Amino acid sequence: MNLLILINKLLMIKFFYEKNNFKINDEYSIVKKIFLLLENEKKYIGNIHYIFCEKNFILFINNKYLTNNSYTDVIAFDYSFNQHISGDIYISIDQVLQNSKEFNQTFYDELLRVMIHSILHIIGYRDKKINDKIMMKKKENFYLNLFKN
Repeated sequence: MNLLILINKLLMIKFFYEKNNFKINDEYSIVKKIFLLLENEKKYIGNIHYIFCEKNFILFINNKYLTNNSYTDVIAFDYSFNQHISGDIYISIDQVLQNSKEFNQTFYDELLRVMIHSILHIIGYRDKKINDKIMMKKKENFYLNLFKN
């Protein structure tokens, strides 16, 4: 891959760590997967920021901006314009770890699922209604399987 393309992709998807003892080892691997997802969904990349944090930080965000006083694994703020996907995505590493144990998944697979889930939300997929949940789960599984190959 062209070095300029690589640098450009890394500038569009950024990772921030509010949780001190957590860091993704191969950020570029994740970046490639998100680009593949967006390409497959016929969307363009804007600026996507993943912020990895503790459960109390995401609780604060949830309470302040969404007036919801509960823990969650991910909150996505959509700043997309037309087909250019942009957003800030807060991911609770604590909750992802708890989910991975609860659903008998590896931490990495659960983290990747949450990262995919948040991008799908920004693209426009919803999961409040039963049919929407089914479609969201199908999309998540499709991309998880695609990324494993």
